[in-house]
Amino acid sequence: MPTLHWQKSSYSSEGNNCVELATALDGTIHLRESDDPTTTLTLRPSGLHSLLAAARTQIANRS
Repeated sequence: MPTLHWQKSSYSSEGNNCVELATALDGTIHLRESDDPTTTLTLRPSGLHSLLAAARTQIANRS
């Protein structure tokens, strides 16, 4: 696998508890937590869209 260039989320605070994202040449999106970089979640853009929509729905249902 080619080297991924990770970018820290703009919503993350300073420190080691951050969400990082990288895109690969094949179009997949990789997510990881900076405090456990060995575990990654790999998704296609449509999968990330579904994940974010589910998270938003979960948050909205808490209100």
